[in-house]
Amino acid sequence: MSAWLQPLTLKGRHVSLEPLSPAHAPALALAAADGELHRLWYTSVPGPHEVEAYVQKALAQQDAGLALPFAVRDAQGDIVGSTRYCNADAANRRVEIGYTWYARRVQRTALNTEAKRLLLAHAFETLGCIAVEFRTHWHNRRSREAIARLGARQDGVLRNHMIMPDGTYRDTVVFSIIASEWPTVRRGLDWRLEQGGRGDA
Repeated sequence: MSAWLQPLTLKGRHVSLEPLSPAHAPALALAAADGELHRLWYTSVPGPHEVEAYVQKALAQQDAGLALPFAVRDAQGDIVGSTRYCNADAANRRVEIGYTWYARRVQRTALNTEAKRLLLAHAFETLGCIAVEFRTHWHNRRSREAIARLGARQDGVLRNHMIMPDGTYRDTVVFSIIASEWPTVRRGLDWRLEQGGRGDA
């Protein structure tokens, strides 16, 4: 486990992010079934039967110091998805926010806006990151639009970056927010939360 990325809980009004554990698997399986996101060929969301392996792999990445995975709990106390810091680079103070997915019933609500607000604040204000990345599939237009709405800027496209489970090649779109942009991005996110926070994927 990385000394830089230590498990913690991040809490807001609409969402709580808590350290992922095997105990979350049954609730995550129910969340994954809501909307059947795993059927979208351009996502990496686990199917309900794949959640236990998904959690174990995330925790192995945490043990290697590469990630810090969270279970996402809504304001009613239900587990509704997962997210994580990943591709952590402590030496260069960079991290990616990724592997984010939610049950359909909480998509495009204030929950995601606040979750990103919490993760970005911790990255820039506690971890001292100089940049935070977001990556998504070229064909996941909804995700690309949601990342841009956060205030991230597109850095470029990594062509044939990954081989997907179905054998297709993924072109990965890379976005980032750098430290000097964070105060403006933070104000934008706070304003959206004041307005109800709706509109995210």
